[in-house]
Amino acid sequence: MTRRLILLRHGQTNYNATSRMQGQLDTELSDLGFAQADSAAALLVKSNITHIFSSDLSRAYNTAQAVAKLIDAEVGVDKRLRETHLGEWQAKTHTEVDEEYPGARAQWRHDPQWAPPGGESRVEVARRARQFVDELMVSLPDWDQGTVLIVAHGGTINALTSNLLDLEYSQYPMFSGLGNTCWAQLTARPRYYAGSENPEDDLKNSGAVSASPHFDGTNVENAQWYLDCWNMGVSR
Repeated sequence: MTRRLILLRHGQTNYNATSRMQGQLDTELSDLGFAQADSAAALLVKSNITHIFSSDLSRAYNTAQAVAKLIDAEVGVDKRLRETHLGEWQAKTHTEVDEEYPGARAQWRHDPQWAPPGGESRVEVARRARQFVDELMVSLPDWDQGTVLIVAHGGTINALTSNLLDLEYSQYPMFSGLGNTCWAQLTARPRYYAGSENPEDDLKNSGAVSASPHFDGTNVENAQWYLDCWNMGVSR
């Protein structure tokens, strides 16, 4: 049995449109952002979404509501899904950051363990968002019958996806930037082990069927995640 997860980035904000860094500032969707949310909702309504969760920041929550109203669902909110806290960079434009901290944005993009001054690293973001997903794996026994949608932020989705796929830190930068109201889709399956006494040393065989092909109370916390698609959306 598999579990499908869609990670949707929020619609455009005026900060996005002017290359200004938002971080955890609670910015609103622009008019275009609301229109993007409606367009994405019209596509995602076909994905058998049964649960919707969102960052508590307005731009994500309002995007989630566009989907929720089409399927008559409620939106659960959790602050662990917030965007990266960018510390001293928040509210600055890319140009302003580059002038004040030459080369720092490039280092930030390529080293997930590095954090902006007063902010948090991508690894820290990944850990808090992954904790939320792991809790859902345990608390949503009906996940197998539908799709879970999480609406969050570009940096958060990048970090979370990297973590779910068990990537090395050096591999985190492999994903291109996620467009507004574009999404990633992942599938979880029970983890396969070859049967040694030390499962952590076993080869994980993505093409094999485990001895227990269904999620139950013993295997949901150690699922194997697979990436189905990245940067899907209306304009892709």
